[in-house]
Amino acid sequence: QVQLVESGGELVQTGGSLRLSCAASGRTVSRTTMAWFRQAPGKEREFVAAIRWTSTTHYADSVKGRFTISRDNVENTVYLQMTSLKPEDTAVYYCGSTNGVLSTIQRVSAYNYWGQGTQVTVSS
Repeated sequence: QVQLVESGGELVQTGGSLRLSCAASGRTVSRTTMAWFRQAPGKEREFVAAIRWTSTTHYADSVKGRFTISRDNVENTVYLQMTSLKPEDTAVYYCGSTNGVLSTIQRVSAYNYWGQGTQVTVSS
């Protein structure tokens, strides 16, 4: 079993920055793909970014160039650095862990473990 706990979400102004953290416990996640998804009110959960155990990264087009995902395998933690935030980035951000193959890592259904989420609100 893996437990994931997100933190770092808060209210920020348009153009601001935030860093989200996802701390894993229960089992090391150093050999898994870790990802961030988000869910805005009334919308489905959507892929934001993923980092594989090789440290290769993947991003949704909507966040490329603004968000950076990274991992610290010693601390068993994944980060999402968000810059140039926009009101449309407002959502609950979730961290997930998967052993799925590359072709599946943007799918919600591929993830075995999820955190409880952290709220990010970007004011206009």
